[in-house]
Amino acid sequence: MQPEDLQEVAAIEKSIFSQPWSENGFAASLQSKDTLYLAVRLDGELAGYCGLLQSFDEADITNVAVKESCRRQKVAETMLTELLRRGSMRGIRAFTLEVRRGNAGAIALYEKLGFENCGIRRNFYEKPVEDAVIMWKR
Repeated sequence: MQPEDLQEVAAIEKSIFSQPWSENGFAASLQSKDTLYLAVRLDGELAGYCGLLQSFDEADITNVAVKESCRRQKVAETMLTELLRRGSMRGIRAFTLEVRRGNAGAIALYEKLGFENCGIRRNFYEKPVEDAVIMWKR
């Protein structure tokens, strides 16, 4: 992800999430040495993005989003596979994320990539209120 992607990233974020990150929030995250963000373009159009925050040899996957019109084209799987590969090259040995309990498609993808359900965070999400599934890949 590059600074020139941020306007499109923020637009996708706003279209998908009830409590979206701002363009400034993404810009600040891009500046940190402890983050890694990827953006995917299909035919010049920003299709999706993902990112992580590293702490020693662990990382929290903070964002995963694919534009509605670009879904079902393996964008999320491809970019997450690359994020995990690059994270491993940085010395990350364990990855975690939270996902809405009702997001069966995302949970299935994360399981396909080797993540395991390790618990529930009650009422983690707002608008609407929903539990989060905590997943780890070690």
